[in-house]
Amino acid sequence: MAEHNTDAGAVRRMISADLDMVLSWRNHPEVRRWMYTQHKITPDEHQKWFERADIESGKHLLIYEMATVPIGFVNFTQTGDGGIAEWGFYLSPGAPKGIGRKLGRAALQYAFGELRFHKVCGQALKENEKSIGLHLALGFLQEGVQREHHFDGIHYHDVVCFGLLSREWLAANRSNE
Repeated sequence: MAEHNTDAGAVRRMISADLDMVLSWRNHPEVRRWMYTQHKITPDEHQKWFERADIESGKHLLIYEMATVPIGFVNFTQTGDGGIAEWGFYLSPGAPKGIGRKLGRAALQYAFGELRFHKVCGQALKENEKSIGLHLALGFLQEGVQREHHFDGIHYHDVVCFGLLSREWLAANRSNE
């Protein structure tokens, strides 16, 4: 897979050489606090996750780069037939303000362009106002709230669900092409 470049940066396929970097981002407290799995991921657990995901045809692990510097992670998981996928993402700790939108635009351009998805779905814990705001800024529509849907070991949390259709993305981004 070639890089998919936009003015917002580029996404490329994650490779095994990225594992240590991505693990350090994922285990950072500011990233981990918004994840469903909040424990510190071990290198062995991370390696096994990558090996499973790397061979799964509906899974797309991507690194987001700005000027060839890795700054974020994106993952798309196709959910059955019909071109519908779930996405997840995070930035490297200390990433500059505004990078989330750039990551989102580059990743969604790739999802709807290269992967030809019909729909991308996302979720955010209700307390994660930054993620909710990012989804809305990227054109996602809120499709519902799953009440007390995630248990972190201590508390239940509502989960906000989002969806973005290919035609909505394309219509909103025609002027950027």
